[in-house]
Amino acid sequence: MAPATIKDLARELKLSPSTVSRALRDHPDISPKTKKRVVSLANKLDYHPDSIAQSLQTKKTKTIGVIVPEIKQPFFASVINGIEELAYAAGYTIIVCQSNETADREVLVTRSLGSHRVAGLLVSLSRSTENLDHFKVLQRRGVPIVFFDRVSNDIEASKVVVDDYKGAFDVVEHLIKSGYKRIAHLAGPKNLSISKFRLKGYTDALQQGNLPLDDSMVVYGGLDDTDGIVGFQKLLHLKTLPDAIFAVNDPVATGAFVMIKEHGMKIPDDIAIAGFSNTYMTSLLEPPLTTVEQPSYEIGKTAAQLLMEQINSNYENFIPKFIVLKTHLIVRSST
Repeated sequence: MAPATIKDLARELKLSPSTVSRALRDHPDISPKTKKRVVSLANKLDYHPDSIAQSLQTKKTKTIGVIVPEIKQPFFASVINGIEELAYAAGYTIIVCQSNETADREVLVTRSLGSHRVAGLLVSLSRSTENLDHFKVLQRRGVPIVFFDRVSNDIEASKVVVDDYKGAFDVVEHLIKSGYKRIAHLAGPKNLSISKFRLKGYTDALQQGNLPLDDSMVVYGGLDDTDGIVGFQKLLHLKTLPDAIFAVNDPVATGAFVMIKEHGMKIPDDIAIAGFSNTYMTSLLEPPLTTVEQPSYEIGKTAAQLLMEQINSNYENFIPKFIVLKTHLIVRSST
């Protein structure tokens, strides 16, 4: 049996399709009695709005596209939860795509979401993204875009980040005050905004603590646990090992954590270690990992809220917003 349409409802109720449509949208011009008749029949016939037909008429859908580097990361899973809650409350559904940390795939999924006429995009850039033309094309077509966590100054759009600089500064300052003198940094990709600000927080904290800056103590890599393993192996080649490590995020810290133990060293007696994000795994390690809490769920909700505001505004007069959320140092036994 074919699904019921507005024309079917109108025919049975002897009303015009436009009247039925307005009644279903609770339009004030339609009497309560008529609305009740329409809604009652709609429920009886199991009527649901045809989102495809609506998108053909309005050239928009009630769908938001979300692009993240990796869904498997607990941080991004939590961000998506925040996005979904606010989007659902506003009557929108979300399509989540992952770039797998590659610019080429990011371009492909961006074009695909654009062809599906999404109402807007929420994006965290891949670690290899340098050219943002694929996003600018959608902006010129009137598609609102909000960036979160990993952002770029090369595009005019609203952005939501945490205070990566302050979070990194706080954790390194904590290490210095705890008596550590040779503090290494397992840094992220050089081009990413989060990597740059966390590196800057690290170097400024060392300078304020009157500790020397040693380039050999900074190891650049990726953002996964395997990068922590490789990064620590590089530190092992130094003439003098660090007595503490600050990792760019918790997965990298976890990789280094495992390698420290595999080499028979004790945490924090031989080497202290700290991460950034406060993912669920950090409290389960032994000893538990010192880290910086960033409000991932709130990042998602805030980014979705900014996108809703832009969707509902006069796009031509929209002024992008830049929101920075606070971080919080969580000191545990690993330092």
